[in-house]
Amino acid sequence: MLGIIGIIVIFVMVFGGYILAGGHMEIILHALPHEMIVIGGAALGAFLLSNDIPGVKATLGGIGKVFKGVKWKPGDYRDLLCLLFELIRIARSNPVALEEHIEQPHDSAIFAKYPKIQKDHEALDLICDTLRAASLNYDDPHQVEEVLDKRMETHQHHALHSSHALQAMADGMPALGIVAAVLGVIKTMGSIDQPPEILGGMIGGALVGTFMGVFIAYGFIGPMASRVKSVTEDDHHFYQLIREVLIANLYNHPTNICIEVGRQNAPHSVRPSFTDLEEALRELKQEAA
Repeated sequence: MLGIIGIIVIFVMVFGGYILAGGHMEIILHALPHEMIVIGGAALGAFLLSNDIPGVKATLGGIGKVFKGVKWKPGDYRDLLCLLFELIRIARSNPVALEEHIEQPHDSAIFAKYPKIQKDHEALDLICDTLRAASLNYDDPHQVEEVLDKRMETHQHHALHSSHALQAMADGMPALGIVAAVLGVIKTMGSIDQPPEILGGMIGGALVGTFMGVFIAYGFIGPMASRVKSVTEDDHHFYQLIREVLIANLYNHPTNICIEVGRQNAPHSVRPSFTDLEEALRELKQEAA
């Protein structure tokens, strides 16, 4: 909703101020289609040239984050801590029973309680692979921790690709606007024998290219890139919480302490309260009894 409000505010303030200052929209509207073909077409071509197919798909999907916001809500963090609590408790009481859950998570009754997490491939693989590695390397927890850190760094790097791609496009839009403006000036110079009022309109139309390049870059694509980066970094906290809990488990801290370490490392805006989490864990213990 805030994204839509922001777009409305940009249009109202920019063009409203222009009209109030005595400007006329006719010149802009007349030149806009041709200028946008040049600017938009060149930007699209440059975007396709600098990205592969997965990168294009990731960027298009990333644009949705501008309007949808973060994927993981406060309730998801509570569910994640509950899921990890159940898995760690099983791993310590009956390691053999854990295998069926981490080897076939999509068929696991425990993971099925948390369908949103179960559908997220990265969260699912991160949990299962780390628990599997921990069962093989309890004598060397540092090795598992190092592998986990490198994996999360790689995931974060790829997740930020869409914001980098959008920012690169935003950086190039003003220059593409100049290209459109220069082409407009070339066209105007070819009609130098026309009356001043016609030449004035042609020059004004050419300058629309520069305006649109800067306007789109700093009014839309640049802020979108920043928003996508912000949302991606916020969502990364969810996976970071998995790391904190499972690393604490590697060092054989009590299960409740492992969960509390994760809770306290969650951002304040999504961190479940101690009371709410305790109540959720108490319900899990009652179900297991």
